[in-house]
Amino acid sequence: MLVLTRRSGESLMIGDDVVVTVLDVRGDVVRIGIRAPRSVPVHREEIFRELQAANREAASTNENALDELRRMLQPGGSET
Repeated sequence: MLVLTRRSGESLMIGDDVVVTVLDVRGDVVRIGIRAPRSVPVHREEIFRELQAANREAASTNENALDELRRMLQPGGSET
């Protein structure tokens, strides 16, 4: 991890087109601004982790649902 010291109003560059600027520092709260192309997703880490978990859950299969579908697709299977 790269650790930098920046004061309010100072910025840092990530690549050629992402600028992170320290807007305000009050106690242990730091407000930052991020200027990036729309093609670059920017999320708070906790929101990003929630999105990942939701995507994993949505992509996982429900074995009970699969078993029921198999029964329905078998000849003479239940259609209810």
